[in-house]
Amino acid sequence: MNTASRRTVLTGLATVSAAASLGIVASAAPAQAAAAAGPGAAGRARPTVVLVHGAFADASSWTGAVQRLQADGFPVVAVANPLRALTTDAAYVSAVLASITGPVVLVGHSYGGAVITNAATGNPNVKALVYIAAFVPDAGESAFALSAGGSLPDVVAATQIPIAGGGTDVELSIRPEEFRRAFISEVGAAQALAMAATQRPVTLTALDTPSGEPAWRGIPSWYAVSGADQAIPPASQRAMAARAGSHTVEIPGASHAYFVTHPNLVVDLVRAAARATA
Repeated sequence: MNTASRRTVLTGLATVSAAASLGIVASAAPAQAAAAAGPGAAGRARPTVVLVHGAFADASSWTGAVQRLQADGFPVVAVANPLRALTTDAAYVSAVLASITGPVVLVGHSYGGAVITNAATGNPNVKALVYIAAFVPDAGESAFALSAGGSLPDVVAATQIPIAGGGTDVELSIRPEEFRRAFISEVGAAQALAMAATQRPVTLTALDTPSGEPAWRGIPSWYAVSGADQAIPPASQRAMAARAGSHTVEIPGASHAYFVTHPNLVVDLVRAAARATA
């Protein structure tokens, strides 16, 4: 970058900083999401749909759902969940939510369910929570405790990693040869291997941190149970959904990440949540 380009960038940053001090900076992400929602979307009353992926996935896992939601006129933001620690992951998503004007339908898959349970607490703009084969913890519960009986302990590889400020953590990823069976049986072997190669590892800290006060106590929720889930036992999913009073559907034979190949599952639940809370 030449000197003139650097000066242009720095000037722009200074302008943003000055505007922020006056409280007049609008969030870019929701604006971009609204613009991407498709022709005619601006004139339709739609909540912003915020999608939070879980462990061993990334924001691209929502691509099919994003395309369909945008075509239906919903502004969409697919968050890049850090997967480092439940407290800080939830704080990050909470900051994203705070940048959005108007009602929100907040969606979480797997560990993303624990994140949205914490991130939405105290935010009046979040009108509905949608859980897709997700953790729905109560205060003091961890994702690890709620996954007891699942196959993840048998299929993950553990790597010790350094953490900011010193010390170490343990990072978990699904072994490639186990990815299809444990995570998404609806794809072929080649696609499963590609997804395994691009998976986002999660830390032990993230899965083992106790949840705070759950948002589902005050926000209506919807839940999709994956009937053949190997990561979170279906019985645990049913119990969590019942405890939260969620409107529940179950897909017999579905794997943990069934929504990747059947994105209309997400769309249908979002539509139902948006209608019920409009």
